[in-house]
Order: sequence, then structure tokens, then C-alpha cells
Amino acid sequence: MAFPAALSSSRLPVILLALLALAVLVAVLAIASRRYWQSWRPALPETPRTESLRERDEHLKLALWASGEHFWDYDLVRRRMHHMRANEGAPHSAEITVLTGQGDVPTIHEQDMPLVMERLRGHLQGETPLFMSEHRMDLAGNGSWTWIRARGRVVERDSEGRPLRIAGTARDITASRNAEYEHRIASEVMRSMSEAVAVLDWDYNFIAVNQSFTRISGYADVEVIGQSVTLLDSSQHDEAFFEHMRADLHRDGRWSGEVWKVRKDGEEILCKIETNVVPDASGQRRLYVMVLNDITEQKRAEQELRYLANYDTLTSLPNRSLLSERLSRAIVRARRENGKVAVLFIDLDRFKDINDSLGHATGDRILRAAAARVQQTVGAQHTVARLSGDEFTVVLEDIGSLGDAENIAQRIIDAFMLPLSFGERLELSVSPSIGISLYPDHAQVPTDLLKHADTAMYQAKSAGRHTYQVYSESMDEKTRHRAILASALRRALERDELSLVFQPRLSLTQQRITGVEALLRWQSKDFGEVSPGQFIPLAEESGLILEIGAWALRQACMTLRQWHELGLPCLTVAVNVSALQLQRGDLADVVARVLEETGVPAHCLELELTESVIMANPEKNADTLRACRRLGVFLAIDDFGTGYSSLAYLKRLPLTTLKIDQEFVGDLTHDSDDEAITSTIINMGHSLSLNVIAEGVETAAQLQFLHDHGCDEIQGHWISHALPPEACLRFIREYGLKVAS
Repeated sequence: MAFPAALSSSRLPVILLALLALAVLVAVLAIASRRYWQSWRPALPETPRTESLRERDEHLKLALWASGEHFWDYDLVRRRMHHMRANEGAPHSAEITVLTGQGDVPTIHEQDMPLVMERLRGHLQGETPLFMSEHRMDLAGNGSWTWIRARGRVVERDSEGRPLRIAGTARDITASRNAEYEHRIASEVMRSMSEAVAVLDWDYNFIAVNQSFTRISGYADVEVIGQSVTLLDSSQHDEAFFEHMRADLHRDGRWSGEVWKVRKDGEEILCKIETNVVPDASGQRRLYVMVLNDITEQKRAEQELRYLANYDTLTSLPNRSLLSERLSRAIVRARRENGKVAVLFIDLDRFKDINDSLGHATGDRILRAAAARVQQTVGAQHTVARLSGDEFTVVLEDIGSLGDAENIAQRIIDAFMLPLSFGERLELSVSPSIGISLYPDHAQVPTDLLKHADTAMYQAKSAGRHTYQVYSESMDEKTRHRAILASALRRALERDELSLVFQPRLSLTQQRITGVEALLRWQSKDFGEVSPGQFIPLAEESGLILEIGAWALRQACMTLRQWHELGLPCLTVAVNVSALQLQRGDLADVVARVLEETGVPAHCLELELTESVIMANPEKNADTLRACRRLGVFLAIDDFGTGYSSLAYLKRLPLTTLKIDQEFVGDLTHDSDDEAITSTIINMGHSLSLNVIAEGVETAAQLQFLHDHGCDEIQGHWISHALPPEACLRFIREYGLKVAS
């Protein structure tokens, strides 16, 4: 048999349920007694109580119809069930009918049968006052299971007290069981969600939260239940923001967005919030289900990724990507306003040598200091970017002419006249080489402007560094030539294209040639004679200077040994050392090996280094120079007066010779400042017990001035040009004979 669907008791007020249960119980007992009497006793003639029984039948119909309960009466002896129910489909009470029937007990689900039998036995044996069970039954006999809540008790026993009949009520609770099951699932889902979930009432007060809410907000459920949702509001949003949010929620039934919230500990977090409107059980009021997800770290990671995509992490300057974007926008504005944009390409001179010698950590500190120096010089209104390594680019907007760009380039160069400070009492002199290109004069697109500025920068390097050059079309040809020249230089040694020439050095006190300076020359089979000013910078940039420098040192010593064997044992030779040779740190080993191979006495060799080379890394270079000095070789500082070294530091270096740069010697007897500087350098050198040599002497007047002021030695065209080995040997012998005569 099939029971009609029951009305859900969860939708009836508690008081009504109690009254109905009582009424049903009374009615069930009454009708059960009457039905039992009718089915087991012969029919009796009507009595005066008939009308009263009809009224009770009517009440019973109403009770069954209103409550949705089914009455059942089970004969334990004959194992037959009698049941009845009201026709719940009746539209009103006047049409209610009572449906009755009898037969076997409907099939109980096999999983529920053990529990049903256990509870039935417990009641029949007097262990429980009532038989109560919730189980599944196949009421229709078609395999469709219906959840039933059954209640009953023994209503008849035999003379020995054995149960004969049990009667009670049953209700279809499938809908409520399903709802309860769904509620358990929803509760478990809410409990296990990683997102914070909060249910708010119609006044936006908390009525339920999950565990993730406590984890994210720091508030336990007992701390927020009944509290307003404003407990979490951040001052980063004004009241208008929340009013607008609630207006959207009322209008659309949902709202989502990112909102700053405040945790219990006061920390502000950014939350992704989704809020939906749901009706309460009565359907008359709104509830709000709010899902919060803490996206603070996610946003921080996104911002970091955006930063990494657009900024250099070392200097915090824009990188190549952001530079291209800003340069493109600048060109668009300049095209619209008929303006100009300049690009300055900056490269730090010999930074690779500094980086290799001082280490990358110190190199990074130098780059940060250089970046700050450039940005401070050009101002925040212009873009300064770091492309890579020691290369920086400046985009100058709203400039009137090329002259404005040149003025700023010169200001940058002047700014680097002061040493860079990058630690406690740590300073280093670094110079920039700058290339300039101009929109629209030199190019129309960002890539070409950058390429032309880069080309101009290399021309500045070729011009001696520490200067700027403006791009011109002829520079492209020079750049191509430079690349071809660099390739040819790699084959110069194996093709025997390099050679040494020697310039004599005259002792003013002894009036004889006491030594020579070895100078490198390149006679290329492809390009002819290449100036040292061209190929030596190429050798330094490519690293070939290490191999070439070692070759030059060996050749100079071999030539000197031959001269010693030919009767000039007192001659010395001076060999120039590059920054890379010095900063490699193994210069002393190379020198010792060459001296041993050639047999030249150490005191006959002098190593010449410029101020800028020595001061690039004074601490480490000083150690290398001391190691060389311990071998017995002499050490000269070349081009003195043109660098930015500290005299106090030079005093601590193991130097033996000081060479006055020809820039000061050239204007002697014509420039009082140069005369004062030269005489001061001579006096200072002697006070430090250094041998003082003047370079670039070309006139007798210059010679006389230097002699009068106590200069020790001179070299220059007044004595002799640089000569090949054989010619130089003849000159030294002839000069000695001339002096002797």
C-alpha cells in the first residue's frame, strides 16, 4: 500500500504540532477501538450513541487530514496489518474521506530491518514504553523507498500478558529527511570550505560563521554572532562605499568585489567578497550569505610580478620594457605637440674591470649609487632606466633643442667628478661615457633612437671616455668598422702583426739615456697601421689585452736582454700595464715568469700604470703592486695629475716613479698655472722619494724649465720619437758617443 505524502511538521508551529499530536493520539485510539469492535464483533443495532460516534468519526477524519498521520493496527498473531488514512487531496473538510485497507506489512529496506526488529522486540518485551522507528519502506511495491517515522504501542495482550496487537501512527518523512540530509551536506561543506563564510540577518548582523571565518578574521563565532558586520570594516572605505554596495545588493540580489577588512589583531587584509541574498525559512525576510577570501598575499604577489616586469630590482629604475613604453608615449606626445625627445645612453667606463676585481656585491652597490646620481642630476621629471649591466638610459621630454640635451649630458659627467659613496668610508671614482640621439632629427621610432644613442656612446668611448657624443650617420660606418677591426685584432698575434717600438728616456742629472718605454704597434695586413688609440680600447673591452699584454711584456724583456748582451747592461725598460691585467690579481706571477724566462734582472723592469687604473680598486690593486715590488721591479704612475686619486692614498702605494702628464708639460713657459702645477708635482714626488719623469718634452725651453726645477728624467720628441728596436739601439749608442765627445 502507499501512504500519501505527509505535511512537513517542520513548517508547523511547535504548539500546533503538540495539539495535533494529542488530537491524533486520541482520535487514533478511538477509531482503532471502533474499527476493532466492528471487525471482530458482530454488528449491533444502532443505539442512542450513534450520533455521538458520527461526530467522533468526523473529528477523526479532520485530525488525520490535518496532521497527515496514518493509523495502523498490526495483529501479531495473524500477522496482518489494518491501516487507514484521510484523503489529503480533499480541497476542504466537507470532501474528506477515510481510506482503509488491510494486508501484509510493506517491505522494509534490508539495511533498516535489523534496527526496526531490535526496537520492536525491545517494546514487545517491555524494555521501552513505545515502539519508535525511522526507516524506509516500499509502500507502492515498485522498489521506490519512502522514509517513514512510525510510533506505536501494544494495545492488546492475552491472559498471560503476551502481546496480541500493536497499534500506532506513521508519517511520510521523506521530504524532511532529504532536507535534513541536504542541511548536513551544506553544513559540512560550509565547515570544510577554505573561504570564510558568514550568514547575516536582515539587519546585517552575524548569525552564523564557519571555521575559515575564524581563521581569516581572528574572531571566534561566539565573538561575532549578533554583532554587526561593520565590526570588520576598514577606514580605507568611507560610508558611501558601503551604502553603494548595499544598494547594489538589494537591487541585484548579489554583490562581489574587493574590500579591505580589519582582523581582530588590527591587521588590514584585502578580501574578495561575494554576497548573495537568500530568503529565510518563512520566505518573508532576507538573509545574506557572504563568502570572503583573503587575497592580500595574492595581490602582493601580483604587484611584485608587475614590478618585476617593469622595474630593475637592483636599482629600482624602470627596465627595458617600461623604458620602451615611456619612450613610445613621449614620441607620440612630441609628434602631436611638434616637440623633441632626446635619448641619452650612458655606460660606466671600465666597470667590468671594477666588477671583476671588487666582486659582484660591491659592483651592485656601485650601480645603485650611480643610478641615484643620474636620477638626482636629471630630475624626477625625466625617465632614467637601467637596461643591463652598467648601461643606463635617460629619456628627456619637452626639450627645446639638441643643446638642452647636451647640457644635461655634461651635467651628468660633471656629477661623476665626485667619487661615488657606497658604504662606510668607501668611495670610488667612476666616469660615464654618453651617447645622444634626438627625435625627430635622428630617428622616428624608439628602437632606432636607442640604437643610435648606443652607437654615439661607443664613439664617446673611442674619443677617450668620460665625454659625450651626438649621433651622426657617419657613426654607423665607424661602428661597423670597429666591429671588423675587433675581429681582425683577434688574429693579430697569430699573424705576427703586433710589434713594439721604444722611446728613449734621458736622465737630466747623468745626461745619458738610462731607459726606454716600450710602446705597442699594430700593422694590420687588412687595414694597414692601426692607431693604438683604436685597437688598445678594443683589446681591453674584448679581454684580448691579457694575452697581448703578456706578449708585450715578454717581447720587451727579450729585447732588453739582447741590448744588455750587446754592451748596454744599465738600460731599463718600462712596460704599460692595463687595468684588466692589474685587476686579474696574477700580475706578479706573470712578471716573475717572464723575468725567469728572459733572464732580465728585476730592477731593470718598470711597470707603468695610470691613476685611473690604480684607483679603480685601490685596496686590491695595492696588494698586487706590493707583490710585484717584492720581485724587485719598479712601479711608475703614468699620466699623473689627470685622474682623481687621493694623494694620501698614493703615498701608501709601493710606487717608485711619478710621470708628469704631457698635458702640463706642453704649455710650460706659456701657462703660469701649468708651470706651478709641474713644479709642485716635482717637489711632491721628491718629497715622497719618487723618481720624477716628464713626458711630451718637445722644446729646449721645456727641457730647461724641467732641469731648473729638478726633474729627474724626460722623454719626448725633443729627444727622439718611438723607434723600432734596431733603430733605438743605434740612437742610444750614438747619443752616448755624442755626449762623450
